[in-house]
Amino acid sequence: MKNIILFTLVFITLSCSKDNCCVNPQQMYFPPNSETATWETTSVQELGWKQNAVQPLLDYLQLKNTKSFMILINGKIVLENYFDGHTQNALWYWASAGKTLTATVVGIAQQEGLVNVNNKVSDYIGAGWTSAPLAKENLITLHHLLTMTSGLNDALGDDISPSNLQYTADAGTRWAYHNVYVKLQDVIENATPNHTWNNYFNEKLRDKIGMSTNGVWYNNADGNRIYFSTTRSMARFGLLALNKGKWNQTTVVNQDYFNTATTTSQNINLAYGNLWWINGKTSYRLPQTQLQFNGSLIPSAPSDMFCALGKNDQKIYVVPSLKMVVIRMGDIAGNANLALSDFDNVLWQKINALYQ
Repeated sequence: MKNIILFTLVFITLSCSKDNCCVNPQQMYFPPNSETATWETTSVQELGWKQNAVQPLLDYLQLKNTKSFMILINGKIVLENYFDGHTQNALWYWASAGKTLTATVVGIAQQEGLVNVNNKVSDYIGAGWTSAPLAKENLITLHHLLTMTSGLNDALGDDISPSNLQYTADAGTRWAYHNVYVKLQDVIENATPNHTWNNYFNEKLRDKIGMSTNGVWYNNADGNRIYFSTTRSMARFGLLALNKGKWNQTTVVNQDYFNTATTTSQNINLAYGNLWWINGKTSYRLPQTQLQFNGSLIPSAPSDMFCALGKNDQKIYVVPSLKMVVIRMGDIAGNANLALSDFDNVLWQKINALYQ
């Protein structure tokens, strides 16, 4: 009996190490799918976190033009704050953080046998969707769009009309951040009988996890779709990601696909998966440059974190070791409208101060 007690005490001590912030190994909580249902909370005090670190975090968020901020642990709300007149029911844009929605829907369509990520894009939307020579266009698969390795010229802006999608390198040989990924939405529309992108997304993803029905895809002039939603809807998607594609007892997208999406997808940019960014790698590349930078994407953040990053600092951070989801929506936090900036690193220093 003494040995059992000793083993239990050692296990509890290890479970409350700095790496997992004393998160109890309890079952993941999922809020009810009703938009009006109560979402359970847990307090800073219950987690053993530092109450005196909360206000400096909130002050920094407000200083940096934040509209909303949430932290979930085990699916329960720890912090939920709104700034500058923004409210729980207000919509805000995801920008490129919404790329992860597209990646997830592609996975759903694949598990339904409607698409295969290894097939060429033209199998679904026809030839001539780029201005590349046909032989080069036919090299581009769905996998290349998911991994930003299409080989198309990323220096021509966000317009994704065929004349603006020009050949630079063979698919799979060059990593370049490019909005051509949105062609995956056209693939889904063509591959799903009697569905538009919007209603397939709503039926297969949005409604399965209780995201607000007020969410909307906005079609802009250059052919891109941008998603707008409430902060809680973004948090629900982050919770789905934390649980590797499963919502409560329902598999929305299979775990194997989700694991692949959130690990390094090619050998050029180690910090990129399938439209997800990945922390903790030895090097990374950033949009609009072919330079490689040494070190982790966000050095102050946990090394096992993966994230969705959007223009003007829209953020979904997912940390499996902490059973944590962090959401930030708002206006630009710094001097450049990039998806990644010094803001991420300082923000994680403030978050770390809560529990370290």
